[in-house]
Amino acid sequence: VQLVESGGGVVQAGGSLRLSCAASGSILSIYAIGWFRRAPGKQRELVAASSNDDSTNYIDSVKGRFTISRDNAKNTVYLQMNSLKPEDTAVYYCGADYGLGYADVWGQGTQVTVSS
Repeated sequence: VQLVESGGGVVQAGGSLRLSCAASGSILSIYAIGWFRRAPGKQRELVAASSNDDSTNYIDSVKGRFTISRDNAKNTVYLQMNSLKPEDTAVYYCGADYGLGYADVWGQGTQVTVSS
């Protein structure tokens, strides 16, 4: 299954964006889909994840601001980002975990830039 990210852009601090991760096939067979980000000069980090048992988890810095959700009928996972901060600026990627950890296969990602 290939994953394609979209929805990034430039927003002011406090603004919102919704990212989409569209899969080329069914996401029901994928154990978990996660949203990652890589800021300039930093390593890629897992921001939020949605498992096929409907559980979700987030890193502390985005809790209460970001929401991950999935539409199984559309094979799409979303990341709603509210109250954006300049430190959220990064390239955002989605990744798939088939049960053995996230595969080291990445798309182009989508750039999110938050201006102060």
